[in-house]
Amino acid sequence: MKFFVDTAEVDQIAELNELGMVDGVTTNPSLIMKSGRDILEVTKEIAAMVDGPVSAEVVAIEADAMIEEGRKLATIADNIAVKVPLTWDGLKACKVLSGEGNMVNVTLCFSANQALLAAKAGATFISPFIGRLDDINLDGMELIADIRTIYDNFGFDTQILAASIRNVNHACDAARIGADVMTAPPDVIHKMAAHPLTDKGLDAFLSDWEKTGQKIL
Repeated sequence: MKFFVDTAEVDQIAELNELGMVDGVTTNPSLIMKSGRDILEVTKEIAAMVDGPVSAEVVAIEADAMIEEGRKLATIADNIAVKVPLTWDGLKACKVLSGEGNMVNVTLCFSANQALLAAKAGATFISPFIGRLDDINLDGMELIADIRTIYDNFGFDTQILAASIRNVNHACDAARIGADVMTAPPDVIHKMAAHPLTDKGLDAFLSDWEKTGQKIL
C-alpha cells in the first residue's frame, strides 16, 4: 500500500519522507489555508521534495473553469495530480485533463456509483472519504470494499485512494481490504508505530540491561 501524506506542512512531509514513508502528498483548500502559504508556492516546494504524486485541488465549480485551473496547477511540476470534485462538472474536467495526459484525483467520493463514473472518466485516483461516512453512521470500509470489487471486476486502472483516514484502524482496514493508497495526516502515520506492549517490553529490557552494568559504547 502506498502512503500519501495529507498535509501542506512542509516540515512534517520532510520528516516522513526521510524515513521512506511518503509515496505522495494530498492537499486541499482547507490544508492550504492552515499552512498560511500561497498555493502555487507551497505546492511547488512539496512537489520538488517528493517523487510521487502531489494532489493540488481546483476551486472552480464549473467544468471549463476547472479545466483551466487544472492546467495551471499541472504546470507547477510533472508530478502534480489535479484534484477535482466528484460532480458532473468534475467528471467532465477529469475526462479532459486526463485525456491531456495529466494525473487526476477525483475527490469527495461517497458511493460506489460515483467511483464507477470516475473510473470511466479516466481518473488516476478515486478518493472515497471513509471518516466522513463513519460520521453519519455509514460504513466507510464497506465503500472501499465495493469499489475494490467493481474495479477488479472490470479491470479499471484507477487507484483507490482511501481518504479521510481518522485513525490507525482505518489505515489497517483499508490495507486489508485492498486500497491501493491511503492518505492520512502525519499524526496518524506516527501512531501506526505505537503499541502499549512494545513500550512495556522495551521498559523491561532496559530495566534488565541496567542491572547488568554493561555498556555497548
